[in-house]
Amino acid sequence: MLKSLYISNYALITELNIDFESGFSVITGETGAGKSIILGALSLILGQRADSKAIKTDADKCVIEAEFDISAYTHLNHFFEENDLDNEGNLCVIRRELTNSGKSRAFINDTPVGLNVIKDLSNQLIDIHSQHENLLLSNANYQLDVVDIMAQNSTILAEYKQKQLHWQNLRNELRQLQKNVEKQAADLDYIQFQYQQLRDAKLQENEQEELEMEHETLAHAEEIKTELQRTVHLIDDENMSLPLLKDSLTAISHVKSYIPDGESWFERLQSVFIELKDIHAEVHTFSERVEFNPERLAEVESRLAELFSLLKKFKVITVSELLEKQEEFRIQLEKIESFDEEVENLQKAIDKAFEELKISANQLTTSRKTACKPIETFMVEQLTQLGMPNIQFQIQMAELADFTETGKDEIQFLFSANKNRPLQPVSQIASGGEVSRLMLTIKSMIAHKADLPTIIFDEIDTGVSGEIAHRMAEIMTNLGNDMQVITITHLPQIAAKGKQHYRVYKNDSGLMTETHIERLKQSERITELAQMLSGRNITEAALKNAEELLGNI
Repeated sequence: MLKSLYISNYALITELNIDFESGFSVITGETGAGKSIILGALSLILGQRADSKAIKTDADKCVIEAEFDISAYTHLNHFFEENDLDNEGNLCVIRRELTNSGKSRAFINDTPVGLNVIKDLSNQLIDIHSQHENLLLSNANYQLDVVDIMAQNSTILAEYKQKQLHWQNLRNELRQLQKNVEKQAADLDYIQFQYQQLRDAKLQENEQEELEMEHETLAHAEEIKTELQRTVHLIDDENMSLPLLKDSLTAISHVKSYIPDGESWFERLQSVFIELKDIHAEVHTFSERVEFNPERLAEVESRLAELFSLLKKFKVITVSELLEKQEEFRIQLEKIESFDEEVENLQKAIDKAFEELKISANQLTTSRKTACKPIETFMVEQLTQLGMPNIQFQIQMAELADFTETGKDEIQFLFSANKNRPLQPVSQIASGGEVSRLMLTIKSMIAHKADLPTIIFDEIDTGVSGEIAHRMAEIMTNLGNDMQVITITHLPQIAAKGKQHYRVYKNDSGLMTETHIERLKQSERITELAQMLSGRNITEAALKNAEELLGNI
């Protein structure tokens, strides 16, 4: 339940600090006193978007802080663990801070959080029923939500939504696959042609580099042969390198034992001699193989031209990349060939998901049908007590053509308050006062099922008076036996039933107008109720009537 609310520098409020208690509390005040301002501040705690214009004039920042007693709601422990928040077990503090620069910050137990986290938590702590929410009564989704709450369908609905999403994803996947099939089928001949062209080319890794080297050799065969033969001669001639080096080895071998480095010199010369002999042999062998071969040169140039043409066509640089392209085309062709099997397997998965979805949807429908009769009975009983003796209320269920996020059921509340009027949708027939009574009855019905700690009614008594107001007050009082109920009202019959009574008022005595709230004592309550009964000029009859109203609590 809401234990306290602190507001500073918000609209006409400089600073406000108020404590709340369990049970049924009422808030009264003249029109324009600032009751809506307090609700506006509280809505920020519930995660509503902030507007820097709401900050009090000349203030840099406004702060709204609410403290909740959550000791009886151990199921919230999972929420705190899931969002890595401190959990004091008994108390939870939600705070919003707005700056005139437009920045907004939110905290839960002094830990910064996003607005979505605040919304998730506050939806489990408090429900504010504002006047515009009466419009929800004509909304089919809201009516469906009411039935689901009463049927306790949260688990079944969550399972259904998961299956419906899975089914939709599979259908989307099939549509995308079929698009790919059409596109790939249109490109099939072209892909096959490209693949076959690369395959016929019989590409080999490093082929281009080897061919380019061979081309250089063939193109300069005569020059290469001449120079290599000259190299062989220079190495092997008796007056050249190899014979001279051999003579040097013989000379060193005669004196190496007399010289400290002689053995090392001998070994090094011997190594050079062996290396030079090997070079001589390799150069000689290669020079013997080199010959001018115009036919082979033409073959190499033709092959290189073919490779360059393929490289240009496929916009790559190396043969390795051409081989990668060839592999890509092969994979594409394999995939196209396997499309029929993929489509068939996906269709089987869709059919299976559809059957599971139908079962889940039928479970929802059955559960909702079971809940409808008790809802109808409760609504008729309560609305009869609220001055509608000829009330008729019925829940009409129809099957939708397709599966939606909430099932295959369409819910519509049908209503008639008079004997001579047939049942019609609530939005088409109910008056303002009737809608108020309907919403109060619905809220009181679902409050316990929703396991909500606090509910705030903002002038839910619009359009009613007299005995009906008294009966509405009794419903809210009974509701307050099991949860915290706070009602903003202009009716003395309802205000008198409150266990606690708060008055919102404006103070114009200073330099600026400010909104305040105070908890009334018994004598102050009498005065407030008398003023609600007779206006500013309080009469003795009004005071007596106020005492009688309070005496009936």
